[in-house]
Amino acid sequence: MSTSKKKNQSHKPKPATVGDWISGARIRTLPLAVAPVLIGSGAASIVDKFNAPLALLCLVVALSLQIGVNYSNDYSDGIRGTDDFRVGPPRLTGSGAVAPKRVLAVALAFFAIAAAAGLAIEIMTQLWWITAIGVLALAAAWFYTGGKRPYGYAGLGEVMVFIFFGLVATMGTTYVQAGLVNDESIFGAVGIGLISCAVLVVNNIRDIPTDTQAGKKTLAVRMGARASSVLFCVLILLPFGIATYLGLFYPVVQLTYFALLAALPACLITITSKSAQEYVLALKLSSLTGLLYGLGLAFAFFS
Repeated sequence: MSTSKKKNQSHKPKPATVGDWISGARIRTLPLAVAPVLIGSGAASIVDKFNAPLALLCLVVALSLQIGVNYSNDYSDGIRGTDDFRVGPPRLTGSGAVAPKRVLAVALAFFAIAAAAGLAIEIMTQLWWITAIGVLALAAAWFYTGGKRPYGYAGLGEVMVFIFFGLVATMGTTYVQAGLVNDESIFGAVGIGLISCAVLVVNNIRDIPTDTQAGKKTLAVRMGARASSVLFCVLILLPFGIATYLGLFYPVVQLTYFALLAALPACLITITSKSAQEYVLALKLSSLTGLLYGLGLAFAFFS
């Protein structure tokens, strides 16, 4: 066997393990899919319209879309070459461990699960017009990094996250159960939407050097690390002002302040961070903030 062949074989990536696929789903982002459904269901309970089967289906839609967009992001960034500059854990496609078509197939499978759950919601509620919302959500999930002109590469990721993982996910959950959107749902949607945006911001701050190399002009790349760090702190702390207002009517909402135990360290780490590993810790704390915030609001609304 020639020396060149031995060298090529030594650099051949190992086949992906189950752990690699789980990592590809980016579990730490999933609390941001759970929290809007908790808040929206809690808001529905205020008018005695909580419906457990519908809430569960909303959760399936949210989780499936989140996982689907994570895999589609892996696929799109991998074939585009963006992950060639990556310094964090290797991605399935970019590392060469999994054929791109397999990653794409898994992403489409989760999008199909979300669509099926959405169809079940329509059948149960007879709200056939929400098909349009579902189509828009799927399009937003795909075109984040997919297509010829992905909006995630143009600095619009935070806007779409706020709309779909904040407003649509929360108020949609309330509406399919209660047939209305109340103030609690609106305020809760804005709060969790801002936290979701904060998570994306800190993720993109970490990736500024590599995204710049790859020509990916995220909001963080456009603003720079310092300004983006300030934006992150504003986005993750402002929701607690919303909670303070809601606390005037629902005193138990003060439980959401426990989320500050994660949010404040995340702010400190983001402002002072010198390494990608520190930003990863801030990212995890931000996701935990979102989950605790959602649990606090939901518990107050259900009480």
